[in-house]
Amino acid sequence: MYNAGLVLEGGGMKGIYTSGVLDYLLEKDLEFSHGYGVSAGSGNLCNFISRQKRRSYRITMDYLDNKKYCSSYSLLTTGDLFNVKMCYDLIPNILNPFDYETFKKYQGCAYAVVTNIETGEPEYLRLKDMHKDIAKVRASCSLPLVSRNVTIGGKKYLDGGISDSIPIRHSIMEGNEKNLVILTKEEGYRRSPTSNLGLIKAKYIAYPQVYHLMERRHVMYNETLDFLEKEKQNGTAFVIRPKHPSDVARIEHNRSKMEALYQTGYQDAKDSYEDLIAFLEK
Repeated sequence: MYNAGLVLEGGGMKGIYTSGVLDYLLEKDLEFSHGYGVSAGSGNLCNFISRQKRRSYRITMDYLDNKKYCSSYSLLTTGDLFNVKMCYDLIPNILNPFDYETFKKYQGCAYAVVTNIETGEPEYLRLKDMHKDIAKVRASCSLPLVSRNVTIGGKKYLDGGISDSIPIRHSIMEGNEKNLVILTKEEGYRRSPTSNLGLIKAKYIAYPQVYHLMERRHVMYNETLDFLEKEKQNGTAFVIRPKHPSDVARIEHNRSKMEALYQTGYQDAKDSYEDLIAFLEK
């Protein structure tokens, strides 16, 4: 196990790029002492820790045509674009079983990044026993506007990407002097201002911090990219990200596009593996 942080960005179904990267690292039997998953990255993190190669791929690809997985039908009938019953019960317990025991044996520290919608602050919820902690992953993945709030311990949460899309600073704060950061946005990407602020303000009128965070999200995100670039130059961060823009949408149903992005992630990890090991062992 390397004494380093593994930081996984979200990005909806673009997270299949991360699945490809991590599957190659699983082949090489890499482990990291700390893991931080944001939104879709939290699901990828769990499957990496449970050492289940291609499980993230299967979950993303196998149910694309099932209206009970991710659809307007699910949103209209349950309040969640991604069906909670299917994603957090049927899939991990019946359809594509999660290896709970292997996850519990992990000797490091894993966190799902969430946003407290009452305070507007990011929180980093420890994942130890996924029978109990699956709600934390759900909270991290709960996109604004298309997901219900998730209540844990009396606190209300939504997607961690609202408040800390790339938690590199938090990883450093926790003592990780080296970090592998896997991004789903391509080189040169800069986030633009959120376009649906009116809807955000109306839906979360009782939680004004959500609006304020979304209003400044592009600023915070781009500042973090600048910070991450400095970490790369200092030799304290190693970044794997797509080299070119992907035509995979945040919510995507085109299998060929998804397959291509997965293979890109796998190949990018393979191409950068020797440099990654040199970085981790320096």
